[in-house]
Amino acid sequence: MITGNMLIVVFILALAALFFLILKLKVEPFLSLIGVAFLTALAIGMPLSEVAATVTQGFGNTLTGVGILIGLGVIFGQFLGASGAVEKIAAAVLKVFGIKKSPAGLALTGTAVSIPVFFDAAFVILSGLVKSLSKKTGISVISFVTALGVGLIVSHNMIAPTPGPLVVAENTGAELGLFILYGILVAIPATLVGGYIYGLFIGKRINHSGEIEEIEVDKEDLPKKEISTGLSFFMLALPIVLILANTVSKLVFPETTLSNVLGFVGEKNVALLISVIAAIVLLRPYIATPNSKLYSEAINSAGIIILVTGAGGAFGAVINKSGIGDFLIETMQSWSIPVLLLAFIFSQILRASLGSATVALVTTSSILGPMTAELGVSPILLGLAICAGGIGLSLPNDSGFWVVNRFGKLTVVQTLKAWTLGGFIAGLTAIITVLILSLFSGILPGL
Repeated sequence: MITGNMLIVVFILALAALFFLILKLKVEPFLSLIGVAFLTALAIGMPLSEVAATVTQGFGNTLTGVGILIGLGVIFGQFLGASGAVEKIAAAVLKVFGIKKSPAGLALTGTAVSIPVFFDAAFVILSGLVKSLSKKTGISVISFVTALGVGLIVSHNMIAPTPGPLVVAENTGAELGLFILYGILVAIPATLVGGYIYGLFIGKRINHSGEIEEIEVDKEDLPKKEISTGLSFFMLALPIVLILANTVSKLVFPETTLSNVLGFVGEKNVALLISVIAAIVLLRPYIATPNSKLYSEAINSAGIIILVTGAGGAFGAVINKSGIGDFLIETMQSWSIPVLLLAFIFSQILRASLGSATVALVTTSSILGPMTAELGVSPILLGLAICAGGIGLSLPNDSGFWVVNRFGKLTVVQTLKAWTLGGFIAGLTAIITVLILSLFSGILPGL
């Protein structure tokens, strides 16, 4: 197999091929990642007898940790959305913040809602609030669109059990409960700076001339009756609380019967399964849509995510077995740039180039994750840095860009100024927060 600088050449060519297939030829990311994984293995001179095994093992090993979780997470989010719980949570948060600070409330609402509900769906669901809030407060629509979009994309990238952060935690070996806690800690300032503060700033400098349309929903998809605020928050918090209970029990009651029980209940797959069962039972009275339709829609959404996640793991496995990963790390370390900052930059480049935050997180963590020990950095900090890189620089090659553009009734230039730049500022805030946390390595749990 080839060595030295030629590994970097192959790596750059592999990424270029990936960009060309996805962006220019519009090939599905799953097929692009799998195809490039095979081509990269052949290009580095991997024995033919090992090529297929390396790709398939990388695919399978990645899904071993997150495949079930992704499926359960999508089903959970589907029931939460269909019950009206998302809108109820939004209304409650906005009531707490009041009219004047409603952009901050909407930003943090987005951060909470995007944990169980995917970005595109959550933005469509909550975009109806933008017009009414703007009329009530006199605050620019641009400010609310920025606050909502940034709030959603921050948690989409930072807080498990959203698929991207979930895979990052798995690939870096980070303890999931602590990873969620620190993810929330990083997400809050990133949301407030990039979504709320910058949103108010840019809203005063852009005139919004579009008219936000009311989202039309089929009558059969409307909730049967109004869900309570308490039940809505309970369902949102249930999987997170169960996972955190596992983590806390190990720290407070190590090697006891209680820690064993909570360890089982709070195991990520079990916790989400319990949450799905609870959603099916407790939310059914509020949902008009047949269960079969909800399952079908959830499975359709989860299928492509699982395939892309596995394919990203396959590509990462080839990179690592080839030695490209080791050589890349050695080269980057010679640049005298902090490892966490390098992880952020690498993830940010892939995010901007590919237009997919999830693919960027999966690919970056698949390459850097196995080398956590060699890098001499906490798995949690490395994972958070990678996740921070996936937040910003949403460009026209990203479907999320056009969701914000369409439902926010913005021009392309307005979308770039409000959404893209707001996300970039949020990402910078996130990595700065991660770097600050790194100063407490060895002091705070898990760091």
